[in-house]
Amino acid sequence: MTGTPPRTATGRFFLHACAHGLLIVLLGACSLPGVAVSQSEFRAGEPPYLERPEVQGFIDEQVAEGMDRALLEDLFEGVEPQQRILDLISRPAEARPWKDYRPIFVNDLRVERGRVFMDEEAFWLERAEEAFGVDQALIAAIIGVETNYGRNLGSFRVVDALVTLGFDYPPRQGFFRSELGHFLQLVQEEALDLRETRGSYAGAMGRGQFISSSYRAYAVDFDDNGRRDLINSWPDAIGSVANYFRQHHWQTGEPVVAGARVDGDAYEALLGGGYQARFSLAELAEHGVFPTEAVPADGRFSLIRLEGSDGPEFYLGYPNFYVITRYNRSPLYAMAVHQLTEALRQ
Repeated sequence: MTGTPPRTATGRFFLHACAHGLLIVLLGACSLPGVAVSQSEFRAGEPPYLERPEVQGFIDEQVAEGMDRALLEDLFEGVEPQQRILDLISRPAEARPWKDYRPIFVNDLRVERGRVFMDEEAFWLERAEEAFGVDQALIAAIIGVETNYGRNLGSFRVVDALVTLGFDYPPRQGFFRSELGHFLQLVQEEALDLRETRGSYAGAMGRGQFISSSYRAYAVDFDDNGRRDLINSWPDAIGSVANYFRQHHWQTGEPVVAGARVDGDAYEALLGGGYQARFSLAELAEHGVFPTEAVPADGRFSLIRLEGSDGPEFYLGYPNFYVITRYNRSPLYAMAVHQLTEALRQ
C-alpha cells in the first residue's frame, strides 16, 4: 500500500489495500481477476450509477475542483462494478493467523527472488539507500511482499475498484471516494490511462502498490525523466518506497522488534490501541510483559501478539515497527516485511 489508507508506503501505502495509514488488506498481494457483472446483477434494485444521488454529488464535487462533467458522466456510465472486489476485501490475507500468513511471504523462493532482484537493481537500491537513508533490503522486502518483485501488479481496473468500493462498500466508502478523487487528479498529473490503469482490488497501483493519495504525496521521479511512473519504472518505484519510509520517520540502523514473554493475562489491556511505541519497560512489567533480549532501559515499545504454530508469540515493537504499519496497518504484514528484510540481509 503505499502508502497507508488512513496507510499506505507503504508506503505506501497500503492502502496500497490497505494504501498509504494503509488498509488492513494486503494491497496488491492477493489480487485476482474479477468477474464483471451488470449493475442490475450487482445490486438488485439499485439504479445505474449515474442515477444515484451520491454519485451525482461526487461528480459535482469533482467539477468544483476543475474536472470536466461530461468526462465524469461518461466514466460512470461505463464503469464496471465487480462483486469479486467486495468478496476479496471481505476476506483479506491479514485475516489469517500468523502461522498461515508468514509462509506466504517469508519462504525460500521469495528470499531467492529478492536476492536476484537486489542484484539486478543494485544501482538504484544503493542510490535510494544513500539518498533517503532507508536500508535497501527493506525497500526490496516491501516490493517483494507487495508484488513479488513486480510479478503481480494487480488485474483490476483501478477505476472499477474505487467506484465499487466508494459506492457499494459502506464500511469504507468515504475513504474510497476520496481515493477516487485522488485517482482522477493523478490521471491528469502523471498521464495515466483513466480507464485501463490496473492494480489491486483496493485500487493500489504499481510495483510498490501505492494508493492514489500516497502516489500523489510520496512518489518521486527517481530516474529524472519528468514523470513519476510507479508502474513501469523500477527507479521510480524503488525511490518512492524509500521516500515513503523517510517521510514516515524510518530510523536507519535501529531495531524493529524484540522478543517478549507474558505472565498472566493483564497484558491484554495493552493490545488494540495501535502500534505506536508508547509503553515504558515499567508499564509493560506492570502488565506482566517482559523482554526476552536486551533492550534500551529508557526505550518505548508497543506490544505485539501473533498466533504462531505453537500458540501466541509476543514481541515488543520499536518505533520502526510502527513505521512499517504506516505502509499497511496489519502487524502480520509488518512482521513479514521485517523478517523478509532480515533474510535478504543475510
